[in-house]
Amino acid sequence: MIYQEFAQFYDDLFDPEMYDKWAAYTTKRVNTDESILDLACGTGRLAVILQSNGYQVTGGDLSDDMLALASEHLINAGLTPNLVQVDMRDLSDLPVFDVVTCFDDSLCYLVDQADLLKAFQQINQHIKPGGKFLFDVITPYQTDEVYPGYMYNYQDDDRAFMWTSYQGEFAPHSVEHELSFFQFNEQQNNYERYEELHQERTYEVKDYQQMLQAAGFDTVTVTTDFGKHGYKAKVKRWFFECIKEG
Repeated sequence: MIYQEFAQFYDDLFDPEMYDKWAAYTTKRVNTDESILDLACGTGRLAVILQSNGYQVTGGDLSDDMLALASEHLINAGLTPNLVQVDMRDLSDLPVFDVVTCFDDSLCYLVDQADLLKAFQQINQHIKPGGKFLFDVITPYQTDEVYPGYMYNYQDDDRAFMWTSYQGEFAPHSVEHELSFFQFNEQQNNYERYEELHQERTYEVKDYQQMLQAAGFDTVTVTTDFGKHGYKAKVKRWFFECIKEG
């Protein structure tokens, strides 16, 4: 599908309270004088909250369309956009930061384990000694028990959206999301349909810990519920706080 259309749908449909929760998780662990790289920043909603609270944030995303919306949101909030197009597997053109964040299970879209390890290594190389890497992932419980058979439908005056999830067959603890968007075309007096297939993969917590340690992170803390509770296996999302020792 035209990714610009997806970016706008994503922005309109996403629950804004989630960004408030990611922001709260981050601000409890990061000082305002520390520089942040927000990887997979999407439409910049988290960057807007953090910058509005005095944080130095660079937003990075692979999609031009997402970055265009992020720039628009930052400008509308009276903020200066600081955005870069970047693949999280190759951060070689970027400086080092005090903190790197990557939320909304964005790392789960790296379905090849070698790519995920490469991303962890690149992130470690672009964090200052003593700095932090904060991210979340969906859990095997989410991919194996919650998502299979999941459906969500949305419709307003000129748009409709259908989301169906299936257990993935391409890897353990994987899921496929079939997304269909319908946008009304006034000139043709009909609906244009766009489709996307999204694939995600996750791992057992011990596998994440091993990869993070191999990438150079010395201390890894896993929590749930946006950092409010300790590790549990049967939850939908895990949060990782990783420290690169000096």
